[in-house]
Amino acid sequence: EVQLVESGGGLVQPGGSLRLSCTASGFTFASASMSWVRQAPGKDLEWVCQISGRGFIKLCADSLKGRFTISRDNTLNTVFLQMNGLKSEDTALYYCAAGGAWPNYDYRGQGTQVTVSS
Repeated sequence: EVQLVESGGGLVQPGGSLRLSCTASGFTFASASMSWVRQAPGKDLEWVCQISGRGFIKLCADSLKGRFTISRDNTLNTVFLQMNGLKSEDTALYYCAAGGAWPNYDYRGQGTQVTVSS
């Protein structure tokens, strides 16, 4: 059974940082491209970042470049999302996803809430 478990969300002030983690099981993690997506209240799902299986190819939405970084540790079956310079508009439920391709992923975790507010 495929499982994706996100953690690391929380309440942070504008300008702050958070690092999200997603630990995967049930598939060959090192072979899988992994993604982060997010959904703000009342808005559509938004693609955030993607990383290839070995971590050599990393892509993030243009609007997030310079603030968000994706990485992975295949020894831990974990993908990370480092978020710096957080803004109120980054408030959303953040999910990691695997399999398939945006927006039709095969698997998605339960999400971790990020709230940016003073």
